[in-house]
Amino acid sequence: MRDDLHVQLHILGRAVKQTQYRQHRSLDGALTEVGTTLAQWDALRAISLTPGASARELAAATFQTEQAFGTLAGRLTSQGLVDRRPGRGRRIEHHLTEAGERVLAAGHEVADRVLAECFAGLEEGERRTLLKLLQRLNEPTG
Repeated sequence: MRDDLHVQLHILGRAVKQTQYRQHRSLDGALTEVGTTLAQWDALRAISLTPGASARELAAATFQTEQAFGTLAGRLTSQGLVDRRPGRGRRIEHHLTEAGERVLAAGHEVADRVLAECFAGLEEGERRTLLKLLQRLNEPTG
């Protein structure tokens, strides 16, 4: 029984990873339609949710290192999508430009379509249950 549980957990872990991989590939490919990538769109989304956030905060929100996020933010700034402003002390604050808002909005439309396709095999109630279960797994442990 113990071996069976161990194997099942490995299968479960792989299934979660496989679903995430398929979703990310689909999103990344489709977001090229609006001239962005998944990493860029996710950064725009994080900045939109927390205007004025630091690179450290945004790196954590987008599951990146600070160095990787800094490079990405530099690219978004050079594309005219993000404005970086001095904050308190050495803090640099990040804000979306109007062009960044437009790319973000276009990306939302693409993401809505792609994610609907990714989760089409589940009924609404099943999606709700899956979300609750994943949120419970991602709660901080004491």
